[in-house]
Amino acid sequence: MTFTTTPMRAAELDRVGQSVDAGVGTLRTERGNLPLDRLDVRATITGLVARVTLTTEFVNPHDTALEATYVFPLPDRAAVTGMTMTADGRTVEAELQERGQARQNYDEAIAAGKRAAIAEEERPDVFTMRVGNIVAGERVTVELTMVEPLVYEDDAATFRFPLVVAPRYVPGTPLPGESVGSGHASDTDRVPDASRITPPVLLPGFPNPVALSIGVDIDPAGLDLGEVRSSLHTVTGEGNHLSVLPGERADRDFVLRLAYTGHGTSAVCVPDGEEGTYQLTVLPPEAVTAVRPRDVVLLLDRSGSMGGWKMVAARRAAARIVDTLTKDDRFAVVTFDDRVEHPTGLGTGLVEATDRHRYRAVEHLARVEARGGTEFLAPLHDGLSLLAGADDDRDRVVVLVTDGQVGNEDQILRDIAPLIGRTRIHSVGIDSAVNAGFLGRLAARGAGRCELVESEDRLDEAMEHIQRRIGAPVVTDVTVTADGITLTPDTQAPRHASALYPGVPLVLAGRYRGPATGTLTVRGHTRDGGDWEAVVPVRQRDEPALAAQWARAALRDLEDAYVSGNSDLEPTIVATSLKFGVLCRFTAFVAVDSRVVTDGTVHRVTQPVEPPAGWETPPVALPFAAPQSFGSQHVFLDMAAPAGAPAPAPSAPPPPMAPRMSAKRSRAAAPMVGGGGRPGGFAPTFAPTSAPAPDRLAELREIVTLEASRLHAGASLPDHERRDLLADLTSRLDTLLADLVGPVYDPLRRLIAHLKTGGDVTALWTEATRVLDAFTATEPDRKKSFWRR
Repeated sequence: MTFTTTPMRAAELDRVGQSVDAGVGTLRTERGNLPLDRLDVRATITGLVARVTLTTEFVNPHDTALEATYVFPLPDRAAVTGMTMTADGRTVEAELQERGQARQNYDEAIAAGKRAAIAEEERPDVFTMRVGNIVAGERVTVELTMVEPLVYEDDAATFRFPLVVAPRYVPGTPLPGESVGSGHASDTDRVPDASRITPPVLLPGFPNPVALSIGVDIDPAGLDLGEVRSSLHTVTGEGNHLSVLPGERADRDFVLRLAYTGHGTSAVCVPDGEEGTYQLTVLPPEAVTAVRPRDVVLLLDRSGSMGGWKMVAARRAAARIVDTLTKDDRFAVVTFDDRVEHPTGLGTGLVEATDRHRYRAVEHLARVEARGGTEFLAPLHDGLSLLAGADDDRDRVVVLVTDGQVGNEDQILRDIAPLIGRTRIHSVGIDSAVNAGFLGRLAARGAGRCELVESEDRLDEAMEHIQRRIGAPVVTDVTVTADGITLTPDTQAPRHASALYPGVPLVLAGRYRGPATGTLTVRGHTRDGGDWEAVVPVRQRDEPALAAQWARAALRDLEDAYVSGNSDLEPTIVATSLKFGVLCRFTAFVAVDSRVVTDGTVHRVTQPVEPPAGWETPPVALPFAAPQSFGSQHVFLDMAAPAGAPAPAPSAPPPPMAPRMSAKRSRAAAPMVGGGGRPGGFAPTFAPTSAPAPDRLAELREIVTLEASRLHAGASLPDHERRDLLADLTSRLDTLLADLVGPVYDPLRRLIAHLKTGGDVTALWTEATRVLDAFTATEPDRKKSFWRR
C-alpha cells in the first residue's frame, strides 16, 4: 500500500509536542490520545433475538471544543431503533429524521454552540457518528439501541457483533473537488462516498487505544442450551452471563455460538392496531441425493487483503468445493485480483469435472498467493455470463470465496442484477473482520447462502456446512399462501428467499391486516421434482422487536432495489424507516441539546480505527507517518525522527520503504503496491525491499531497557495509573514480538500472557520489572533468534 505524506513542520511539532511513550504510528498530546475513550457492548439474547446497547464515550483532551467523527460497524441484520446523548448530567433523546433534514439540524446546532450528535448509515454494516461541541475536558456518551435476529443453522445460533471497519479496496477515478467525508480514500466515480467508509487506521504499537467491554446475558427462552463458544475473544462467564476479558482489542468481530436444540417450524403474528407483523420459520425436509447435474463457477479472491492465514484458508475452501463435484458436473475456476486467471489447460469456459480436470484446478489453487486490488465486478460478470447459456436441466451455481473488502458494493449489485436469472450465488467470507453486509446481500440477491469463516480453528467446521449447501437446495420455488389471515402484498422479507438448504430453517417475515388466525402454507419442489408443502398454524404473541426486525430486512431489500436502478423507491424507503423507527441510508438519528456551551468554533477529529487482527502489516521498526486531524487538516508525525528534530520539507520524498498516507482532501493518484497503479486502491502488503535486515534483537533490547526504566520511575504511581501503563506495555511488546521467533523471546511472551490474564497490579508490576531487567541484563544468543521476513 502506498500513501502520500505531508510531514509536520518544525513549528507544528513544537506546538503539538511528542511523547516518548506515544507508541508507533500515534500522535499523543500531554492529555492523551484522541478522541474515543470507551466502547461498551451490552447484549441480551432471548431465544433467537438479541437486544443490544452500544455505548461510545468520547473525551476532549484539548483546550478548545471538539467535534469527533467515528466510522464504525454494526451487524448488517440489526435494526437500530434509538439513540441518546449524555453530557454534563443531561440526557437527550435522539429523533429519527430524513437524512438531509437531520444533517441540517445538526450543523445548525453546532454553529450555534450547542451539543449535538448524529448517526448515519453508509452501508448496511457501516455507520458514521459525529459528536459536536464537546467542551474542553468533557466526556460525552452516545448510546445506540438495536435488535438483531440470530442466524440459526445446524442446531446452533450465532451472535456476531463487528468491532472494526476493515480497509476496503476503492476502485475508480478520483472525483474533482472536496471529498464528502474525512476518510483517507478519495471519492471516485465508482465509489462516490469512499471518504465516508475509509477511516484512518492506527499503525502497530498504538498503546491501549480504546477500552473495550462486552457483556452478554443469555435466556434460552424454552430452547435447550448446550455449549456456548466465543470464536475470537477470550470470555469469562458466571451462570448465563458472559463478558470479555479486560484488555481485549476492538480489532476483530465478536462471535458467539450457542448450541440450541428444540427450534422448530412456527408462525408468529404480532398485532399492531389493525395491522401486524408475522414471522414464519420452516425447517427443511431431509436432504435427498441430488439428481440434477450442476454447472459451477468458483471465484477465488487473491487480492492483497487476503494475505496470511486467509489465503491459506481460502485455498483449502476452494479446493474442498472442487472436490465435491461429480463426473456429471461442469465447472470453471477463476482466481482474481485486478487481473483474472484460469488454471492452465482448462481454458476460460466450463469443463467436465473429470478427475484430471479437478486435479489441474486444485493444483492451480495450491499455487495462488495474495496480491493486487479487489476487482470483483469483472469476474462476477464473466462467471454469471458463462452460466447464462446453461441448459435448463442443470443447476447453475456461482461460489465466491473472499473477505469482501471492497467499497463499490452498490455498483456490483446493480451491474450484476440483470445477469443473475436462475443462477444461485453462494459467498464464503474469510476474515476476522469480514464484510458480512456485502456478502450477505450478494447471497440473498442470488438466492444462495453466505458462510462466514472467522478463524483457522473454525475452517473445518465451516467446510462441513459449505459442502452440504453449495449443491442444490433441498426445496426450490418456495411460495407462501395464507388461510384465515390477510397478508399485505409485496411485504415479504427477505424478498428473494425462494429455497431451503440442508440444516438451515427458512425464516420469512411480512405484514398482515386484520385478525391473526388460520394457517400459513409453504409450498415448493424437491430435488427429484416432487411437490412439498408445510402447513403451519398461526399463533399470536406480544413481541415488539419483530416489527423492527421485519422493517430492517424490508429496508435492506428496498435499498438493494434502489441501487439496482429503481430510484423511485426513495420515498417508500424513508416512509418505512420513519414509520417503524428503524435507521436506514436515507434517515439519521440526531440529538440536540438546547443549551449553548461554546461559540460554535470546533476542532474536527476523525477517530482512527485499529488494523484488523490477522492482517499483514509492515515490521514496526520501519518509519511511519501517522495521520490525525486537528481543525480541518490532517497532521502527520514522522515517528522515525528523534524528538525535536526538524521535519523534512513537504516536497521531500519519504524515506525508503516508508508507507505514505494520503491527506484528507488530496486528489493525487497514489500508485498502489501490487495493484496495478489503480488510483484510490488498497492493498495491505508493502513493497519488497533488498535492504539488509536490521539487528532486530539489539533494537528490541534497547526498547526493553527503556520500558524497564519507565517501570522503575513509575513504581510509586497510583494503582489505576500503573494498570494503564501495564496495558500499554502489553500492547507494545505484543506488537514488537509479532515478527520475532526464537526461545530467547519466550520470557517476554510469557510476560505478555501473564499481563493479559490480569490480577493484583503490584504483583504484575513486580513481575514485569523483573522480566524486563533480566532480559536487558543478559546478552542473548543471536543464534536462537531470527526475524520472519
